[in-house]
Amino acid sequence: MSDEAMNATGPQAAEHNHQDIAQDDAKAGEAARKQVAGGGHESGSPSSGAPHFVAPLSYLRPVQTRALSAGGSGGSRPGTRDSKQMTVVDREQIEGLRAIRAFLKVRTSYDVLPLSYRLIVFDTALLVKKSLNILIQCGIVSAPLWDSKTSTFAGLLTVSDYINVIQYYWQNPDALAQIDQFKLNSLREVERAIGVNTIETVSIHPLRPLYEACTRMLQSRARRIPLVDVDDETQREMVVSLVTQYRILKFVSVNVKETQMLKKPLRDLHVGSYTNLAIAHMETPVMDVIHMLVKKNISCVPILDSQGTVLNVFEAVDVIALIKGGDYEKLNLSAGKALELRSEDFPGIYTCTINDRLDTIFDTIRKSRVHRLIIIDEAKQLKGVLSLSDILDYTLNSSLGDDGSQ
Repeated sequence: MSDEAMNATGPQAAEHNHQDIAQDDAKAGEAARKQVAGGGHESGSPSSGAPHFVAPLSYLRPVQTRALSAGGSGGSRPGTRDSKQMTVVDREQIEGLRAIRAFLKVRTSYDVLPLSYRLIVFDTALLVKKSLNILIQCGIVSAPLWDSKTSTFAGLLTVSDYINVIQYYWQNPDALAQIDQFKLNSLREVERAIGVNTIETVSIHPLRPLYEACTRMLQSRARRIPLVDVDDETQREMVVSLVTQYRILKFVSVNVKETQMLKKPLRDLHVGSYTNLAIAHMETPVMDVIHMLVKKNISCVPILDSQGTVLNVFEAVDVIALIKGGDYEKLNLSAGKALELRSEDFPGIYTCTINDRLDTIFDTIRKSRVHRLIIIDEAKQLKGVLSLSDILDYTLNSSLGDDGSQ
């Protein structure tokens, strides 16, 4: 079931297989969760301190060992391609990217929606505490906002907004008693008070090309975009649904066979983050991790041991579990203790190496609910982070030849 779903009927099926897109993502990732990077056995439960590590090559195809290119280790960005004659792999990579871009330009945002889905929209007069409880009960992490006074779309409520509220009351402890009466329409005041980015207001018409939706998300650094239409009779806005980067990339992986042509390894691509990474340890206070998430505008912080080995990942959505029921005292926990509160069905940590290729990563997105991959080496040392935004940006904006054309 998608993040954006609730009691509505989606569009008619196009040529692609909507049923595949609409499958339950938890079930889709079951096979993946039973595999562990570097082995084929199940790891301990998340609460035991031994999270699942899932790597594309560990279950999609036999691991192929390749020597690291110069400059491809030590946490630096993989090297650039030399100005040499284009190889067969280069040509296939370009052909694959062109096919994906052409597909995104002829398909609309409406096409991504499954045959049936649910949509939850919050009135801006709703209490923050009640909105949090609804998100938790429905298993979602975002919802469009609606201003009932003006009958207009009012932006998108995400985990970042709850983190902003936490930061505000952390800086103003005397106001903590008022948090239960805090309403969604006051979020702007919180943003101004702590000096953070305003609530996401980017949207797109359902019949606009997917390529345009992707471009708008990348420009605004949004990870999802609401589809907003206008009623023909009343001329008022109406929220149709919500499309995420994950759903778009999964839609591409299901319908564009040319993703299998993306055979260049990450070490040869300008994709992912490899320097100035935010990191934490099991003993790091949760609030320190939250400050990192806000300062760098990121959605996760890898948890390392003293040797730099990846032990876990603290995600922005983990904050939701901590403040469930208004128990803000749990924000005083360490990152390690906070991660023990995760649900038992936590899918695990998806990893890759700089030797992995985008074709296997697209396969992983098609089979499992992936929001990012932690880039590690053979010893599980942190090397970088590959987000869905990184993949989408490379797919849309990377050069298609020596002339820099796209």
